[in-house]
Amino acid sequence: MTPEEIARLPYRPCVGVMLMNAEGDVFVGQRRDRFTEAWQMPQGGVDKGEAARDAALRELWEETGVTADLVEIVAETRDWLPYDLPHDIVPQIWKGRYRGQEQKWFLMRFLGTDDQVNIATEHPEFSTWRWQPVGQLVEAIVPFKRAVYERVLEEFAEHLS
Repeated sequence: MTPEEIARLPYRPCVGVMLMNAEGDVFVGQRRDRFTEAWQMPQGGVDKGEAARDAALRELWEETGVTADLVEIVAETRDWLPYDLPHDIVPQIWKGRYRGQEQKWFLMRFLGTDDQVNIATEHPEFSTWRWQPVGQLVEAIVPFKRAVYERVLEEFAEHLS
């Protein structure tokens, strides 16, 4: 695909979850479909007709096994935050239909215990997970998503310890 063709593609509607534990650290998972380190917070597409909040709770459960009763929604981003995929991978992801994603992010406080996190889900996204200190979050993320993560941290700053 040419850069011009990619620029004409829409963004895929998506949600992201910043799951924070009692110590103020954030859940990140190592993506299973990457051979290099590619940590990220839970995220995923919004189904047609689905509210963003409902999609966030569904994606959290699908990727971490954490159910809605184990979280408190603290905040959400004001706007949808877009990011572009690197051009070389656009044709490989989502059948080349999207240039990247436009994400609504939710900050959730985890009310459970670590043994209630289960990444061995029906369709596992992550090979391992950890609690990442907020100050080290951006540097652990794949480069093309870092600007979005920086904006998420800015918007949620008043709620982060």
